Amino acid sequence: MNILKDDIKKVFFKFLLTSFGSALITSIYSIVDCIMVGQYEGESGTAALAVIMPVWNIIFAFTILFAAGGAVIFSAMRGGGNSKKANEAFTASLIGICVITLIIWLVLIFFDEQLLRLFGANDVASAGKKSTLAAAREYVYWMKYFLPFFSLSHFVAVFVRNDSRPSLATAAVLSGGIFNMIADYLLVFVCDMGASGAGLATCIGQGLSLAILCSHFFSKKSTLRLAKPKSLKIVTNIMAIGFSTCIVDLAVGINSTLFNNQIMRYSGAAALSVYGVIVNIAMMVQSFAYGIGQAAQPIMSLNYGAGESDRVSKTFKYSLITVITLSVCVTLFVILLQNPLTLAFINSPGREVMDIAPYAMKIYFICFCFLPFNVFITYYLQAIMRSVTSTIVSILRSLILSATFVFVFPVLFGESGIWWVMPATEAITAVVALIIIIYFKTKGNKSLKNGNS
Repeated sequence: MNILKDDIKKVFFKFLLTSFGSALITSIYSIVDCIMVGQYEGESGTAALAVIMPVWNIIFAFTILFAAGGAVIFSAMRGGGNSKKANEAFTASLIGICVITLIIWLVLIFFDEQLLRLFGANDVASAGKKSTLAAAREYVYWMKYFLPFFSLSHFVAVFVRNDSRPSLATAAVLSGGIFNMIADYLLVFVCDMGASGAGLATCIGQGLSLAILCSHFFSKKSTLRLAKPKSLKIVTNIMAIGFSTCIVDLAVGINSTLFNNQIMRYSGAAALSVYGVIVNIAMMVQSFAYGIGQAAQPIMSLNYGAGESDRVSKTFKYSLITVITLSVCVTLFVILLQNPLTLAFINSPGREVMDIAPYAMKIYFICFCFLPFNVFITYYLQAIMRSVTSTIVSILRSLILSATFVFVFPVLFGESGIWWVMPATEAITAVVALIIIIYFKTKGNKSLKNGNS
């Protein structure tokens, strides 16, 4: 497959199929864990998974900082015929991810309880049920031993995909995901390990994915090589490009923390259990949006580096059609199935949970009309080397609007106001992003070809 010459529609949909498959399986990790733990532990299980969500966000945020940034430069340099600089970008990214993974690993080992309390856990247990803190600590126990699997498997998958092996990346993630689903049931229920079993299954699944991905480095098809970076400038460039995508995941973690604490403040543990269901579904939809962005990014980056602006535009068009289709389908699906989704995630939910869930889900899930478009736009802007603009959009969506609304809305509209935070955030961001894209497509075409913003 030649990304620079083959029919762009066929290239895009081939990348989309593999990338979307990877995104689906990746999201299944958290979805299956949440369902299994919720069915085993009840309401405290889904509440615990809501508390754990920021841990995932932090890990993947810093992973994508180096993976996305390095992959864009890697693809752009390959597209321009400079393999040496491409591999310098890969090596610099690998060093960066190893350093940041070590730091996060040490923090989790020594400060797990403090982190989980910060993310909204408490040690208040109702009759016959664990506290959210106890269930959350059981889940993260195995991560203390295997945390590098999580960051490195995601990092390597991005570069394998950009090295024209999207099918291998999909196979690796698929294998780990399928193993995780089977092992979740066996460890959680058959071995009676509960939340701890779900954590162990996820760790082993990530390790399996990483092992399969690493086989690429021994293949004749691999162009990835270690090459000593000549200056630190390449590291700053990688971080500048990857920052906008990084801030999306990091801000999701921050917002999850704020949501957890605000929900506990205004509504209590039952509402946090509902939010545990909501946030896991939201992460699945966001993973789908990532899949579209990750399918389009290497195609757009490579063609942008080669000066093929028409192929970049066509890729954007096909991506936009896919984004709109995804938005319509998932929004209708989740809004129509509120009660079945609640029962699927929580074993014998109490009356308070069933009273909160329908309204909370119906309102919160409106954000899916806009979320895929907003996520994709950050990938598009990155791919055409518009890192500053991409970062502005990401910060507006992920920090400024949502972090403000999560404090303001409950004061203005009461406890139900918190469920309106994300619909308002995504809608406003979509309007801003649309204005930016229209500007680039009309008045900004010349500047797009000549430099960075």
